[in-house]
Amino acid sequence: MADQYDLIVLGSGPGGYVSAIRASQLGMKVAIVERERLGGICLNWGCIPTKALLHTSEVYHYMTHATDYGLKADNIGFDLGKIVERSRKVAGQLNAGVKGLMKKHKIAVHEGVGKLSGKGKLTVTQGDKTTELSAKHIMIATGARARDLPFAKADGKRIWTYRHAMVPEVMPTKLLVIGSGAIGIEFASFYNDMGAEVTVVEMLPRILPVEDEEVSTFMEKRLTKEGIRIVTGAGVEKIDMSASGVKATIKGKDGKSVTEDYSHVIVAIGIVPMTWL
Repeated sequence: MADQYDLIVLGSGPGGYVSAIRASQLGMKVAIVERERLGGICLNWGCIPTKALLHTSEVYHYMTHATDYGLKADNIGFDLGKIVERSRKVAGQLNAGVKGLMKKHKIAVHEGVGKLSGKGKLTVTQGDKTTELSAKHIMIATGARARDLPFAKADGKRIWTYRHAMVPEVMPTKLLVIGSGAIGIEFASFYNDMGAEVTVVEMLPRILPVEDEEVSTFMEKRLTKEGIRIVTGAGVEKIDMSASGVKATIKGKDGKSVTEDYSHVIVAIGIVPMTWL
């Protein structure tokens, strides 16, 4: 017999877990279903851990420019594994906090992939185990995933999404960032500070296109000053991978196409709904 609830929330990001808590406070019997980690993308793979990475790169930037402040710092370097570990630890602490909130508000947590199976019914699958749930109300809060380039899907080796870029096994030497929204610019800044040669390609006339024009103008000047190459009004037509890197063909605003070599590519061209499962 299916487990019965007043409300089932599918997805545990800020839209999901906050709604589950409020429903519980109003006296409802609530369950939340999550296939990965409680807290959603922002907490586990987005806003929070990227800020931890950016803080590390900021400190490293100051260390490498110590002489500008009248300081001496010799043999400056970094441990990439420790950088990633710190970022993941920050996310892990907040994930544990969400778990605590679920327990405090007596919200049942079902781990696995949720699928609507009928009116008021939802099936949760994890490995070989299947659990049937039912409720008067079901809330869909599944969020979104990174959009792939149709001609160059992310493989985690040479072509990365934000997830791969957050847990790199190697530091890129020459990095191409496709897309200049918040995600693209964050990673461009991080890897530039850590010593990579970074190029950002944006199809629209300016970077950070959803922000005010004054913000875009300021950021382009600042990032260019920091050594990031920015190409606007341009698109990536083709990417060819090899064991040692990628070749990217970029068509500029003048209509001419140029092919360049990079060690890695980050695709940051937006997101699509997480509803294909």
